[in-house]
Amino acid sequence: MASTTVRISEATRRIVQELASQTGESMRDVLEKAIEEYRRRRFFEQVNAAYEALSNDPEEWQNELQERKLLEG
Repeated sequence: MASTTVRISEATRRIVQELASQTGESMRDVLEKAIEEYRRRRFFEQVNAAYEALSNDPEEWQNELQERKLLEG
């Protein structure tokens, strides 16, 4: 697997090292899991914001609800 160097603060390195020690995982695995968790959280924040915007438009929200009924059969 290809790798690259990313600069992080010393405090962050210590935290990652501590988590790796506690879990028995490599620092690389800890960082990859943390980044994936962050990516997923951002995704759902964006989905929630889009639904909130949609629900604030009464006409579009009704269209959404009608489409859901069609999909539910």
